[in-house]
Amino acid sequence: MNVQITFLGTSNAIPTAERNHPAIWLEWNAERILIDCGEGTQRQIKKADLNPCKLTKILLTHLHGDHVLGLPGLLETLEMSEYARQLDIYGPKGTARHLELLQQTYGKFNIQIKVHELPCNIETDDWKIEAAPMDHGIPAWAFAFIIKERRRLDKAKIKRLKLPNTPLLGEIQKGKDVVINGKKVKAKDLVYVQPSTKVAIIMDTKFNQNAIEIAKDADLVVCESTYAEKEKEYAENYRHLTASQAATIAKRAKAKSLILTHIAQRYEQNLKFIENEAKKIFKNVRVAKDLERKEIRLND
Repeated sequence: MNVQITFLGTSNAIPTAERNHPAIWLEWNAERILIDCGEGTQRQIKKADLNPCKLTKILLTHLHGDHVLGLPGLLETLEMSEYARQLDIYGPKGTARHLELLQQTYGKFNIQIKVHELPCNIETDDWKIEAAPMDHGIPAWAFAFIIKERRRLDKAKIKRLKLPNTPLLGEIQKGKDVVINGKKVKAKDLVYVQPSTKVAIIMDTKFNQNAIEIAKDADLVVCESTYAEKEKEYAENYRHLTASQAATIAKRAKAKSLILTHIAQRYEQNLKFIENEAKKIFKNVRVAKDLERKEIRLND
């Protein structure tokens, strides 16, 4: 299965008629991961025809309202929908206290929630999530979802050699030579390495080296782009990025593609201005739209 990304909200702090508050839905295999949960996110999930009860994790980049005010409504919906699994919520220092205050205000969310405050490890045998601290005036993090490189069997060669479906194929995949029907089969002739696949998500921050590192060699970088270059001073003061800076991050990271999000309402009628500014530095870039889907094919 390829990585699927749905942009649920692509505005900045002030939503528009076309853009909801920030939220991104990422799925691969059994994982359904929500990155940030701005106001109105659960309705966007419905409009995108996604199932909130399949959520496995929520990643919070930081605790500013436009990135978290959708949480209480979403958690209440999960409770009323009899959400039956453990929901792991990862966020900066203060996330656990934030959840406590929400429950003091709205009542206990009667679902199983486990809060993990960054930095912490998020890793399985097949994939991992890396996190890097950003510079936004409060604790803030960027994330990279990484599918690890894998040893794969060349099915076409197996078919051509008429090898039977046997547990020995699993040994070949591990790199071991085996004997099948009296004939030695060399792993190197049937196994290839599928390279890793990486999606980096960088939200509110000023330009910093960690942003480049978290995006290094990414197949896709999703990056905030709140200001134009002519407003670089505002970006510096409010610890946000310009379109040019987002493009510079992607270029220095040697990423394959870039999608700009967290778009200020002032640019809603002139998105090409932001996109073209970034393209002067990094060619493979475009501006995200709400409810747009992006598929990242696994590297072969």
